[in-house]
Amino acid sequence: MKNLFALAVLTVTLSLTAATAQAQTAPAASSADEAAVKAVLTKYQQAVQKLDTTGTARLFTANSQVFESGGVEGTYRHYAEHHLAPELKEFSAFTFSDYKAAVQVDGPYAFATETYTYTINLKKDPKEKEAKAPIVRRGVATSVLRKNAAGQWQIMSTHTSARTPRVKK
Repeated sequence: MKNLFALAVLTVTLSLTAATAQAQTAPAASSADEAAVKAVLTKYQQAVQKLDTTGTARLFTANSQVFESGGVEGTYRHYAEHHLAPELKEFSAFTFSDYKAAVQVDGPYAFATETYTYTINLKKDPKEKEAKAPIVRRGVATSVLRKNAAGQWQIMSTHTSARTPRVKK
């Protein structure tokens, strides 16, 4: 009985060791996927900075979901048509700074967290003497992406929120 127990423990230990070794070699294979996911996030960010959503729908799945600062915005196509594009028309500039992205790939899914500061310059209202002060916010976005049948990463779900930056003391 003791030998049978020892054999069972040895088998479990060897299985765990093999699984751990396999898991430790896997990240090298996903570094290309991590870079591809970051490229999708960057393409979206660049479009926003250009104040133009043209072609961005391909970065999202057809049934994507967009959540922004506590609101459910619907699919990306709906969000872009009814919220983002009209907003961008009111801006003279939208810039990101202090950008950082962390990506974790797990099979055909990737999980991304982005942090950044953004600055929005509004177009000057012809009725006003001066343009309004820029809007500066500290933002965070979490996104889930899926690799499609063609091998391209697309955003399935994204949630963004922002707040006024805290004053450093």
